[in-house]
Amino acid sequence: MRKPLQYGGIAASIVLIAFGIGAIFTGFDGRSQVRTDLAAEQIVGTDDSTIPGQLVDTGSEAQAFAAIMRHHTLEATAGKTYSQMGQYLDAKGNPTDDKALAAVDPQTKKPVANQARQIWVTEIALTTALNTAFFAERVATFAIVMGFALLLSGIGFAVLTLAALIPAGARKRERSATAAAVPVA
Repeated sequence: MRKPLQYGGIAASIVLIAFGIGAIFTGFDGRSQVRTDLAAEQIVGTDDSTIPGQLVDTGSEAQAFAAIMRHHTLEATAGKTYSQMGQYLDAKGNPTDDKALAAVDPQTKKPVANQARQIWVTEIALTTALNTAFFAERVATFAIVMGFALLLSGIGFAVLTLAALIPAGARKRERSATAAAVPVA
């Protein structure tokens, strides 16, 4: 019964070490992919952002740029979010959600859409992508940290397992041989 447990301990150690190395590699690869993809977009922080003139090539910079985009969109829509804006425009150009009050486009014969709402559609799409890059970089960092934790756990488990493989009698003989070899003054 002792041998299967010993071999199981060695196998578990190897699995933990392998998964740790895999997680570390995957994390570094993921972080590199996020940064490469962000840099390829050639986004540069605006003067009023926390990253003025800086190339957006990290998750944190992507999050900062998403925040300034939201700020600019709120400025462009008089502080209103997508859900607070009327879907249509009336004859005077005022927003409304009532189709009956909406102006009718003479060419399409449909209610005139509130184009200012489209700013939000674009902003939401772009900031979602930027915030996803931030999240992906954080997940990659988490994978790296967990990989090191698995690696160290696997090494520690291997040390304990290998120590358990040495029978108690052999450990006693080793200690007594060491004690006999050390002269007492």
